[in-house]
Amino acid sequence: MSTTPVERFAAVALVLEGLALFVLAGWEVVALVTGDTDSVSSSTALIVLTAIGAVALVAFGAAVWRGGSWGRSGGIVAQLLALAVAVGALSGENPQPAFALAVAAPAIAVLAALVASARAAGRRLRAAEAAGSDVEE
Repeated sequence: MSTTPVERFAAVALVLEGLALFVLAGWEVVALVTGDTDSVSSSTALIVLTAIGAVALVAFGAAVWRGGSWGRSGGIVAQLLALAVAVGALSGENPQPAFALAVAAPAIAVLAALVASARAAGRRLRAAEAAGSDVEE
């Protein structure tokens, strides 16, 4: 099944976000090893959760590349979570607008690409059904 450019963009963007999370997990490991943490157990849990998120984003990207709807769904949820993090970075005693923008801008772009890719997949599915083909999404 061939995918559209917007689907490929969304897939690559999800994989790049996953790679960025792997880098973040590595940074967290360095902080743990150098003793730059208050709690070893909390730091370890954060590393594990970050790595799980990274693996999930890469898997979502691979699924979107192949046209799988579950990858788009997971990617959309991940972008909404990123937007929640960005909003959280704007609140509290020490707001971080630069960090919020750095998280929100790609999340909005990828979210738009994922919605567009879902529409493209829907058009492809309707066209296949009209042609009498047995296509499974």
